[in-house]
Amino acid sequence: MGRVEGKVAFVTGAARGQGRSHAIRLAQEGADIIAIDNCEDVPGTPYAGATAEDLAKTVRQVEALDRRIVATKADVRDLARLREVVADGVAQLGRLDIVVANAGILTTPAQAEDIEEDTWSTVLDVNLSGVWKTVTAAVPHIKAHGEGGSIILTSSEAGLRGYENSAHYVAAKHGVVGLMRTLTLELGRHNIRVNTVNPTQVDTDMIQNESTYRLFRPDLENPTREDFGAASQSLLALPIPWVESVDISNAVLFLASDEARYITGVPLPVDAGNLLK
Repeated sequence: MGRVEGKVAFVTGAARGQGRSHAIRLAQEGADIIAIDNCEDVPGTPYAGATAEDLAKTVRQVEALDRRIVATKADVRDLARLREVVADGVAQLGRLDIVVANAGILTTPAQAEDIEEDTWSTVLDVNLSGVWKTVTAAVPHIKAHGEGGSIILTSSEAGLRGYENSAHYVAAKHGVVGLMRTLTLELGRHNIRVNTVNPTQVDTDMIQNESTYRLFRPDLENPTREDFGAASQSLLALPIPWVESVDISNAVLFLASDEARYITGVPLPVDAGNLLK
């Protein structure tokens, strides 16, 4: 216990799924949390967005661990709002040490030439520009205390290889890895480490929906979670259909902790061997 004791972490997309899991896992190890989520549906996504009640549940779960949390509705596409939120969180919690730029979306699968222009722009705005804006808002506060820090950007297995029917998502997630590599060089002199986590499919609302089921099992009229699971497992080296949010959170915790004090500039797959299949 206490691997990030006394630290403050800024987590985006924290209302549910991986973001909530990251906030809780860091809090379990001693961190206080600044949390944001858009708490709205995003046009083009085949699943409902998180809600204010989802974010409130994250707050309750962090506070149950006897940690402090400042949680706010905010969109990672709005840099001015991010700066306001982070400044307020730091004013209340005293500092900032860790950034987990997790917020992201996935839209209905389509071939590259069939993606609507607005959909392309939305995915890039959230999944890539939103990551840059998150870091831009946060870095001055990490620099301010002069003790360094750790920034973890959520990319994807799709940031390391190509996939059909998701050109905008793949492009954005590759961009996150490139952004991480540049930030590593720019921020290293301030003892700020930057890495990505690159998950395979994670058991969250983003993949557990009819759109994904049909993508993986176009041969079935009404594919189920179980049908999807069997198809998904065929892509992994380990005998599982997907990983859990906590598996990504454990990687985030490691990269945030002093155990990874000399690890920077690394895309870390948490993928059950997906990259080798």
